[in-house]
Amino acid sequence: MHVRIKFCGLTRARDVEEAESLGAEYLGVIFAGGPRNQSLAQASALLRHAGAAKRVGVFGGQRATELHHYVSSVPLAIAQLHGETTVKQVLAARATSVHEVWAVVPVSGSQLSAEAEELFRTADAVVLDTRAANGLGGSGKSFDWMAIAGKLGSVNRTARLVIAGGLSDRNVAEAIRILKPDVVDVSSGVESAPGAKDPILMRRFTEAVRSA
Repeated sequence: MHVRIKFCGLTRARDVEEAESLGAEYLGVIFAGGPRNQSLAQASALLRHAGAAKRVGVFGGQRATELHHYVSSVPLAIAQLHGETTVKQVLAARATSVHEVWAVVPVSGSQLSAEAEELFRTADAVVLDTRAANGLGGSGKSFDWMAIAGKLGSVNRTARLVIAGGLSDRNVAEAIRILKPDVVDVSSGVESAPGAKDPILMRRFTEAVRSA
């Protein structure tokens, strides 16, 4: 099983270059607020260094017209819809020029949202992330992998599985063993400060994934 890596919350060109040199398949920038948020101009300049990696934009509530503007201007290969994503939002995003749409499903305790199963049949990928206090993901905390693995066993899904939330070089191998994801998504787990990636931690994370 080849598990792909997404480094997310990128804010510095040197971090993008490091991620690309490590062979990360996906590089993510945030347009959903928070300390790692990027403007359209910042993201465009940043992702010029992305090389062959697929560029992912993380959105939080933008309308389809605004989404299209971001996707075409940067440009982005993937739109990741953050928060309580609906099937309707996935379909609207798919109507833009983006190649793929990823839907984030916030995980609370051992439960998946009622719409999760339908999203697994609609989106290109579903990102499972720990629900934060604001109702979104991005908490930097892991969820109950074993409990969710049991829930996923009964889900009829065609979308790829992406896992996020509290991943680091110390636990990503265990997460891969339990959930068998297609992609692992890391941000704060490889940072020295919000938005500032640590190249040593990035390298360790990559090595842990490749050897899992």
